[in-house]
Amino acid sequence: MSEIFDKQRHIDESFMRQALVEAQKAFLADEVPVGAVVVANNKIIARAHNLTETLNDVTAHAEMQAITMAEAFIGGKYLMDCTLYVSLEPCMMCAGALAWAQIGRLVYAAKDHKRGFLRSDIQILHPKTEIVSGVLQPEAEELLKTFFQKKRY
Repeated sequence: MSEIFDKQRHIDESFMRQALVEAQKAFLADEVPVGAVVVANNKIIARAHNLTETLNDVTAHAEMQAITMAEAFIGGKYLMDCTLYVSLEPCMMCAGALAWAQIGRLVYAAKDHKRGFLRSDIQILHPKTEIVSGVLQPEAEELLKTFFQKKRY
């Protein structure tokens, strides 16, 4: 059992690194550094990062962009057989979209203590969605910390 867990953890870390690449792109574009990738059959089918400043659109979160791209890729609106890897716990808006998309798995790195969906007592995600947290958390937190320190000075 431990071998299966270790293998899945390795896979999750590998894809989370790709989400962090996207977060770095956001950082370089002066966007809050959040990145996301959607994976189906161990292949990335969508990748995105925050674009709220670039598009002047409060809904242009990494998750929303990735969901839209993944749905276009598969030609449907349900992502039951997909995993979303995202560098920060989704907000309520993104969690709602993930619920409607019926995402199969959600893997996130850093917790969002201010605006994360888990702050709510409401069951937001689809009941069958598996949630994994803390994958490459230190790396994601460091990028966010650096971004916000830079903003303060």
